Amino acid sequence: MPIQYIIQAPTFEKLREKIPVFMEEVGKSDVFSTTDVNLKFNKPEINVTIDREKAESLGISILDIAQTLQLSLSGQRFGYFIKNGKQYQVIGQFDQKDRSKPLDLTSIFVKNNKGELIQMDNVVTIEEQSNPPQLYHNNRYMSATVSAGLAPGKSISDGIDAMNEIKAKVLDDTFTTDLGGESRDFVESSSNTSFAFGLALLLIFLILAAQFESFIDPLIIILTVPMAVAGALFSLWLFDQTWNIFSQIGTVMLIGLVTKNGILIVEFANQLREQGKPKYEAIMEASEARLRPILMTSLAIALGALPIAMSLGAASTSRIGMGVVIVGGTIFSLILTLFIIPALYFMWSRAKKHYPEFDHIDEYEKASK
Repeated sequence: MPIQYIIQAPTFEKLREKIPVFMEEVGKSDVFSTTDVNLKFNKPEINVTIDREKAESLGISILDIAQTLQLSLSGQRFGYFIKNGKQYQVIGQFDQKDRSKPLDLTSIFVKNNKGELIQMDNVVTIEEQSNPPQLYHNNRYMSATVSAGLAPGKSISDGIDAMNEIKAKVLDDTFTTDLGGESRDFVESSSNTSFAFGLALLLIFLILAAQFESFIDPLIIILTVPMAVAGALFSLWLFDQTWNIFSQIGTVMLIGLVTKNGILIVEFANQLREQGKPKYEAIMEASEARLRPILMTSLAIALGALPIAMSLGAASTSRIGMGVVIVGGTIFSLILTLFIIPALYFMWSRAKKHYPEFDHIDEYEKASK
């Protein structure tokens, strides 16, 4: 199951106390469809305790009681014998019918120091318990792994958050938790994706800063990324998709896909200002001139990712989130870029040095018109 939530405790008794309560809360949650835990208390055991004071008063040694129980119930091998060419084991043990019930201990007798036979139940007490068939450890702690399947429409992130909420409600500070399986992979990949997202933003900013020889212009261009991410998240919500590793990869891709809109406008506006045009006139003319290439590239990207978003093709359902992120983020950024980038450029951009040798560009544009 996708959710593997490991509960760690310093002692086994702490797990025995809290696991049933924890599983009860997990069963009540609407995030999970099925639940299970590997630490099950379903193995019946009998705990035999020797009353040492009573045994001593009756003249029975603890060693005699232990050896009697061992020889009667443990199935100890004493040796071998060969019969008809085959080797057989010699095992000391009561028959099955004489050792299958707790009350069968009353039929066992032990000798005291006077040679008298004393019934075993006079010197021992019996307690029936249910213990797990085996104990589990994780990070050197006693542990239990709670497994859960997700309800329709729920993501691994929702499942982990729900488990953490139950942990805060049920467990005390002596417990620690860990993740396994797909849950661990999800958290590790999410942290790696966040690092890749931040690194991509930084690298693009530094490259643009070197290209434009300014820190203001790259900042204006980078602001297209939050608009694209907002559009991506809105699209995931609108089409009932989850924030998974594929949608995260699509979000990283958006950094390169949407910043080109800002680059087209800002770079052309800078060229016009270097010709001596005012800031407002330059940015308006640049937005108008670059409208067609921005529309062409953005629509080409969105239509190219549309088959992924529509889940066309074999085994493509898992990649729907990536397609939805790219289509939604590109379209949303396209609409906002045409309004926000010119406004930010007009407010923040600094004065540009005029280069007379570029004046022929303006004459070429007039001739073209």
